[in-house]
Amino acid sequence: MSVKIIDKTSGSGVPLRGNDIDTDRIIPARFLKRVTFDGLGDHAFEDDIAALKRQDKVHPFANPIYSKGAVLATNSNFGSGSSREHAPQSLMRWGIQAIIAESYSEIFFGNCVSLGIPCFKVDSATAEKILSWIEANPEGELQTSVAERKLLMGGEEIVLELADGPRGQFLDGSWNARAGLLRNLDQVRAVAEKLAYVNNYED
Repeated sequence: MSVKIIDKTSGSGVPLRGNDIDTDRIIPARFLKRVTFDGLGDHAFEDDIAALKRQDKVHPFANPIYSKGAVLATNSNFGSGSSREHAPQSLMRWGIQAIIAESYSEIFFGNCVSLGIPCFKVDSATAEKILSWIEANPEGELQTSVAERKLLMGGEEIVLELADGPRGQFLDGSWNARAGLLRNLDQVRAVAEKLAYVNNYED
């Protein structure tokens, strides 16, 4: 398995206003029973979408004008609640490749890193600016850069925050732990041969 470097993401945006949007809202708990993550993208925000529909409103993830969005913009404490990996999996399988928010749940952030989804931070004023721009320009292109920690939006350059640790993982490919193990399979086997519980297990 080759190393996949993650740097630039280009695409239109999806504006998702609100603080404390938790993982149960991102993907309802009933979908955690699935054996695989296949098809999870079809159910992202399913309950929120249904609730708004009953009010004759349209959720951004059900709005055709944002259906090709690749960059999700939102507010603070995004991904709070349970640690389910299904939440970022559903976003990724829906089409989200990068997220910009004021803050994140730590576990959600880590799960996104392990899937190759950069989670950038901005202050509240900048978040509002980005959300408003996307709403006014639903087909406008956003370009994020992990290496430069910047966002290009409507000809404007905006500084993004991304800690050195995850930034380095995206740029050297080590965000993908499985790929790292496969690249070093001989070393993994050598270590496994020395483990008593692998080779000398006794009832």
